[in-house]
Amino acid sequence: MTEMSKPAYTIRNFRPDDFSSYVELNVDAAKLAPTGRPTSPQALSEELGRPNYLPEQGLFMAELAGKSVGYIDVRPEPGIGRAVLDCFVHPEHRRKGLAAELFHHASRRARELGARVAHVNVLEENVAAKALLSKLGFRFIRRFLHLTLELSEVHLLEEEQVALLHRHLQRGEEDKLTRIQNRSFAGTWGYNPNTLEEIVYRLNMIGCSPEDVILIFGGDRPVGYCWTLVNPEASTAAGTNVGRIYMIGVNPDYRGSGIGERALLAGLAHLKSKGIEVAELTVDGQNEAACALYKSGGFQISSTSAWYEKALD
Repeated sequence: MTEMSKPAYTIRNFRPDDFSSYVELNVDAAKLAPTGRPTSPQALSEELGRPNYLPEQGLFMAELAGKSVGYIDVRPEPGIGRAVLDCFVHPEHRRKGLAAELFHHASRRARELGARVAHVNVLEENVAAKALLSKLGFRFIRRFLHLTLELSEVHLLEEEQVALLHRHLQRGEEDKLTRIQNRSFAGTWGYNPNTLEEIVYRLNMIGCSPEDVILIFGGDRPVGYCWTLVNPEASTAAGTNVGRIYMIGVNPDYRGSGIGERALLAGLAHLKSKGIEVAELTVDGQNEAACALYKSGGFQISSTSAWYEKALD
């Protein structure tokens, strides 16, 4: 194909009337690479409405003859000076330079937001995506492990017994979760400190509620927690009831005292009480303590993903 005969793609900022096309592209992406990521209109609308983000500025749509054929999302994380990019191009429009153009637009937007680096996460098996990222100047920096556990295979305390040791987060305590989370993950790779507004918003998204967060107390203050999620879409895709250990955090002053294990067991007991049959989670492959905790709990690797980085200076 010569330069003159290349398709005339247009890349522009997202508009509200693009929403249905954006949903369709996310559904197509999930069919090609089932990750369990929510693709319902409600879930995607909530993602686009998250605090400190404007889709009209951070989301770019690619179209051909008025039809949306791809997108790239730029999620700023100013607390750590990075932007996370999420790109999808419909298979019929790949290998035509479109993805490279989308990344060009996204990188420019990330620089405008003050990001020093751009990060992209792709499945380890996605050879084409990894090759493209390398060609665009990204380098591999991290491997994350996606783990699963059949809850029928492990012995767990009943939630009533767990409640004697821990308790669920209550409405109005979102500030407690914000503090313990930021304290627990300070300095952890890829963690952008959360604001109270962001925590409140996340707790009100689909599949989320304060009762799904279990606080572990040391005296009269929380020293750890387990945040669980239930994703109906992942359950439908897997053909079984799937729940997620979204985050486990432990105050650094209490590490090595078994708080992480207590938090994990409490979270798994909570998921089981809700009829969950399979628990899943994602962990940084270089986080040796967390990997050891999950391995001891019976979790097995189901897949891996790779993080790539590009400096934007």
